[in-house]
Amino acid sequence: MTINLFSEKTGEVNRFLSNLYNIDFEISNKKSWEKKYANPVEMADIIGVYIDNIDLYDLNLWVSLDKGFYIHVTDENGNALIKYLYERFPY
Repeated sequence: MTINLFSEKTGEVNRFLSNLYNIDFEISNKKSWEKKYANPVEMADIIGVYIDNIDLYDLNLWVSLDKGFYIHVTDENGNALIKYLYERFPY
């Protein structure tokens, strides 16, 4: 299970992650970032922060729960996706 962040704006992914983790976050690819999760419920935090701040960043967030299948996280489906994570992976 993975989360992917993408932006056409150089440095936007770094800015989002730096604010999220409250550190100076530096990634080698300034326009994308991917993180794998053993426990998919841990993805809920970053999804929630993304949804709450969607208007402040020029980013796209994609979630993969099943190999080869990606869900584009939006303001309209974000909360339902978080609920689904807790229902599908209740540990």
